[in-house]
Amino acid sequence: MLSLIVFLPIIAFFIILAIPAAQKQAIRIVSLLAGIGQGVLSIMLWQSYDATKAGILAGAGGNVNETFQFVERFNWITLELGRFGTLNIEYFLGVDGLSVTMVILTALVSVIGVLSSWPIEKQTKGYFLLYNVLATSMMGCFVALDFFLFYVFWELMLLPMYFLIGVWGGPNREYAAIKFFLYTLFGSVFMLLVMIGLYFSVKDPATGNYTFNLVAMADQANYVPGSIFGLENHFWRFIAFVALFVGFAIKVPMFPFHTWLPDAHVEAPTPISVILAGVLLKLGTYGMLRINFPLFPDIFRELTYTIGIFGAINIIYGAFCALAQLDLKKMVAYSSISHMGYVLLGIAAFNSEGMAGAVFQMFNHGTITAMLFLLVGVIYDRAHTRQIDKFGGLASYMPIYTGILTVAWFASLGLPGMSGFISEAFVFVGSFSSEVTRPIAMVSVLGIVFGAAYLLWSLQRMFLGKRREDAAYDLEDDGHGHQHIHFHDWKGKLDLDGRELVMLIPLMIIIIILGIYPMPVLGLMTTSINKLVEVLGTVGTVAMN
Repeated sequence: MLSLIVFLPIIAFFIILAIPAAQKQAIRIVSLLAGIGQGVLSIMLWQSYDATKAGILAGAGGNVNETFQFVERFNWITLELGRFGTLNIEYFLGVDGLSVTMVILTALVSVIGVLSSWPIEKQTKGYFLLYNVLATSMMGCFVALDFFLFYVFWELMLLPMYFLIGVWGGPNREYAAIKFFLYTLFGSVFMLLVMIGLYFSVKDPATGNYTFNLVAMADQANYVPGSIFGLENHFWRFIAFVALFVGFAIKVPMFPFHTWLPDAHVEAPTPISVILAGVLLKLGTYGMLRINFPLFPDIFRELTYTIGIFGAINIIYGAFCALAQLDLKKMVAYSSISHMGYVLLGIAAFNSEGMAGAVFQMFNHGTITAMLFLLVGVIYDRAHTRQIDKFGGLASYMPIYTGILTVAWFASLGLPGMSGFISEAFVFVGSFSSEVTRPIAMVSVLGIVFGAAYLLWSLQRMFLGKRREDAAYDLEDDGHGHQHIHFHDWKGKLDLDGRELVMLIPLMIIIIILGIYPMPVLGLMTTSINKLVEVLGTVGTVAMN
């Protein structure tokens, strides 16, 4: 099942190759069917998933099929390397409570991204070809259990994102695309070096050969004595941890590696901003939880305070930057940086409450920010501007849009009854429970205040009061009682249309339901999170002693 979920967009890719470029509607429909197929299969995965199996590190030294689920595993590449033995690379897929939540999120956001891409007219065929490659690579990262395979999917994301921003983006799209490419490539080089070092440090107990198997790498007994990343070699393990951490932190993005994100969001077309915020940023923190910390638990235990500090910086700095923005999309981009700081803070707490809050925040952030960027795209389509000070009194003319946006805004600031409140509450409960992160949590609480400030202030300026005399739009009547926003020579329907409602309403329903009853998602991850905390704590303590 996992292979089908991962490669369904690639099947769509080859079908689209055979469709003439002029048949744009057929290309869109094929991509939509692939997205819906991923969604249906993900729901089946969710329904069949056994939440009592831990996964994470519980498979280390044991039967992987008893811990990870829906496992697909076979030898992919075998190559004789002389004195270095045999190079074995496996096609190894599986899910646990950590990854199954991300699979569901990716499927949801991907199909919404296709719907959001419907108006794309410029080189439609090329756009959807790249989009489907991106969809496969994102999903592959969340289910890969072989480091080499994970790295292939990780790198595969880079090129489609580069072209989707660089070709279909805004006026400064080339600059934003190159900046995104260079930042991500910089982190990938570190990851590649560590991956090679780990390969020659770990042997598969079943074959005696060096391995890229992440489950084998997570078992400290499989490290070769005297190898570069052997348990006795603390210095190089520390260097490897930091190198991997930087590679993943760039994707989060974590301060000070965050500067590519606002530019990428501002220049990217709306569907790509939705994908970028909804899924790609989660790959950074997922990589930390799946690879960085389990492979170097001793170093993780030493650096939890530092990780918490960076989380607090993200929260406060991102909120301050958002408060200063006049561009609505840039404000949402900086708010995204701020909210990913809560994930880092929850991880640093290193207890079940904090970790569960962090992973739940990853899921919630994906749905909430996807909704926010869709709403920003709607207003930009109407008025061709995102300048907050160019609007005013929109609630009188766009009541449905205003109502849905208000839900998204309140979800983002963590209002009780919304999903964002639950995850942030768990993060703060966990971080206040830990003596290490308690002082950091006290400072981080200010992020909630600043978050309310920039969200409510933008809401007040754009939607309340009277329309500004120098507003970016004029209202016209089409003679049939319907008002339209008029900007230069472009006209668009004033309030939300059917396609936009189909994208926004499911996200709004999910946000509200998970705010009232979060167990459909929390229940999936609880066993895995508890096992992660237990094993990391045990292994980390042993390694340090």
